[in-house]
Amino acid sequence: MSTQIDSLQIGMHWFGERPGGLDRMFMELVESLPAQGVNVRGLVAGSDGVEKASGGTVQSFATADSRLGRRLWAARALSSRLKRARKPDVVAAHFALYTAPTTGVFSGVPRVVHFHGPWADESIQAGGKAFARGVRRSLERFVYRGGTRHIVLSQAFGQILHTQYRIHEDSIRVVPGCVDVARFDTGLAKRDARASLGLPQDRPVLFCVRRLVWRMGIEDLIDAMYLIRQAVPDALLAIAGRGPLEANLRARVAARGLEDHVKFLGFVPDSALPMWYAAADMTVVPTVALEGFGLTTIESLASGTPVLVTPVGGLPEAVAPLSPDLVLSSGGFHAIGSGIIEALRGTRTLPDAAACRAYARAHFDRPVVAAQVAGVYHEAIEAF
Repeated sequence: MSTQIDSLQIGMHWFGERPGGLDRMFMELVESLPAQGVNVRGLVAGSDGVEKASGGTVQSFATADSRLGRRLWAARALSSRLKRARKPDVVAAHFALYTAPTTGVFSGVPRVVHFHGPWADESIQAGGKAFARGVRRSLERFVYRGGTRHIVLSQAFGQILHTQYRIHEDSIRVVPGCVDVARFDTGLAKRDARASLGLPQDRPVLFCVRRLVWRMGIEDLIDAMYLIRQAVPDALLAIAGRGPLEANLRARVAARGLEDHVKFLGFVPDSALPMWYAAADMTVVPTVALEGFGLTTIESLASGTPVLVTPVGGLPEAVAPLSPDLVLSSGGFHAIGSGIIEALRGTRTLPDAAACRAYARAHFDRPVVAAQVAGVYHEAIEAF
C-alpha cells in the first residue's frame, strides 16, 4: 500500500446549504485531507450545486427534502457507481442514516466511523418521539459496529460510544475538531470590528452562536444576564442563531427587562462570524447536554477571543489546557453569571488574544487535525 490512499466520505449535507457542526467538519476534512495524502470523494444529500461548490469532490445523491426511501435508495446507487469507477481504500462514515444502505456495497473495504454525536439522543432533545429514537439507535449500532476504527471528537464522546453503543475502546481514537485558523484571524482591532458591525465601543460585549434549542443552554445564559446586569450594568449579549425556541427566548428577555442587554442576531453567515468574534470581549458556550466538542470554542480562540464554557461533554477538553479559568464551575444561570462577572471584572484571568490564537493554531488548525485523521485511516487499512 502506497502512502497515498483513496477515501470515500459519506456525509449528511453540504455545509454551504445546511450549516451544522457535522456538515462543517465534513467540509473541513474534504478540503484539508488531500494535502495529507488522502484523495477524497464524497456523497451527501443536497442540491445539484454541491458538486460545483465542492470543486467536483462531493456529489449529491438526492435532495435533503426528498422522501426517505428515495434518499436511501439513491445513496446506495451512487455509492455503487463510485465503487465501480474506483474502489476506495477506506470508507469514512460521518452519518449513520446514509451509511447504512451502502454497507453491502463496501463489504470488502475498511470503514472508519466519524462519531459526531449520538443522533438518536439529539433527536429526543429536539422534540423527537421515543419510537423514532429507538429506530435511530438501532441503526447507529448497526453502522458503528461495522467500523474498523472510530474517530471521536473528545474523550467524553468516546465514553458515550463505548457505553451506549458497545464499541470496544481499542478501536476508538480521539481527534478534535478543526477550523481554518487563518480565516478566523481577521487582523482587525476590536474597535474596528465593532465599528463595522455597528456595535457600541463603550460596552462589554458577550457573543454566543448556537442553534436555539434546549440543550444549548440559552435560557440559562439569558437568566445569567439578569445577574450580570446588576454587577456590570452596561454589558451586552449578542446571540447568533435560529431555532424553535426563539419566540420563547425573546419572551424571556422581555420578562426580565433585558431588551437593552440582549440582542438577537438571527442567522449569521459563516463568512461574517470572524468579525463577530473579533468584536466581542468573550464568547460564551452555555451548553447543558450532548456537546462533544463545540466548534464555536475553537473558532473564537482562532479569532483571538477567549471563550467561557460550561463543564459539559467535551467542552472542558477543548479549552482547559489553555486555561482552566475558561471552564465555568457548573452549568446553570448562577454559575454562568458569576463566571462572566468575574471575567468582566478581571478576577477571573482569561488568556490574551495572542495566546488564544497560538493555542488554536497548534492544536486545531486544519493541517494539524487532518494529519491525525489520515493516520487513523492508514491504521484502519493496515488492521483490516
